[in-house]
Amino acid sequence: MADETPYEIMGGEQSVRALADRFYDLIEQDPRFAGLRSIHEEDLTAIRANLTSFLSGWLGGPRDWFGRGKCVMSLHSGLAIDRALARQRADAMQQAIMEHPDLDARFREQMSEALARVANAMVNRAQTPTETAAA
Repeated sequence: MADETPYEIMGGEQSVRALADRFYDLIEQDPRFAGLRSIHEEDLTAIRANLTSFLSGWLGGPRDWFGRGKCVMSLHSGLAIDRALARQRADAMQQAIMEHPDLDARFREQMSEALARVANAMVNRAQTPTETAAA
């Protein structure tokens, strides 16, 4: 339906929670995302719920997260995020999205691209000389 929000297309809160959980499962378990894991607290329970709430509102569902008065960028501003960490975030989210069942390929691609832009916007630290040489 043309009037459906992305949140509804995804299947609502349960589906968004499954996506957030898969994202953090990847960060906890996949060595490719060790740098990203290192900037998070040891217990990811609260942050899993926060990501579910953020994504729900971002996708057009309940906007409870946005009523807190802080934006996603300000919440991450205290963390040293370089392009490598942003890439890890984008890659982990893309994998979680691509593995998500019952999503149209175009929807998956658009969502991955949009969330990669969010990850890149969080960069607040210049590349190190090693990163620059590798680029």
